Amino acid sequence: MTELPYYHVDAFADRPFTGNQAAVMPLENWLDDDVLQAIGEENNFAETAFYLPDATGEADYELRWFTPTMEIALCGHATLASGHIILSQDPGRQQISFRTRKAGILTVKRDGDGYTLGLPAYPPAPKTIPEIVALLGGSPVDTQFHEGRYHVVRYEQADEVLALKPDLKALAALGDAQFICTASGKDTDVLSRVFVPGGGVDEDSVTGSAHAVLTPYWARQLGRSSFTAYQASRRGGYVNCGLDGDRAWLGGKCVTVVRGTFCLTEPVGN
Repeated sequence: MTELPYYHVDAFADRPFTGNQAAVMPLENWLDDDVLQAIGEENNFAETAFYLPDATGEADYELRWFTPTMEIALCGHATLASGHIILSQDPGRQQISFRTRKAGILTVKRDGDGYTLGLPAYPPAPKTIPEIVALLGGSPVDTQFHEGRYHVVRYEQADEVLALKPDLKALAALGDAQFICTASGKDTDVLSRVFVPGGGVDEDSVTGSAHAVLTPYWARQLGRSSFTAYQASRRGGYVNCGLDGDRAWLGGKCVTVVRGTFCLTEPVGN
């Protein structure tokens, strides 16, 4: 039997049972990809993050993320959760860096009793997407797209976003794409809901990668580089957003709710 450390973290959360859940699993060596995917399916969170020391020296650790159905190019909340686990175990350390396969070097820094997460900013551009709007519902006032398959659909009022009942099955048939529905917020500057049914997550709880798109988008709309955001999922979560050149800095807290051991009974490794 192979025993692996396992952590269950609520990210972008100041108390348990809010924010977005992530499984975080430190490794000594990469397991076979089919094993990593099977673990992601078993955990059944939006993402399971796996990290190990970066042998290249480019960053402190190498990091990968798996949904229950696939490996993905960028995940913000599970990166924040991974940084939280590492920094919690080393109180004297102020920041940590991760080398990723498709999103470059990501950074998690301490910020008071929380953290800030540095992601690449993904500014979207205007695009007409009537078929997608029909599946999402409502009457948006703006639609934009980023080539990473991020669709931004802005509505006039927050209540329109809250009332959406999208056709998730039809959206899933479009593949691994994010559908980011947003409006001016109520108690925050910005509100959003995020749907990723083609990636195995019908509605995500709090999506860091979506805010890598929303940060440059709303910075333009608001005419300032920082703002507050709320993702209005069932669990809900708050994100402090800041744009600094080509980086989106996302602030939030994390709560560790489970520490344990994941047991594998089959031979693993590569």
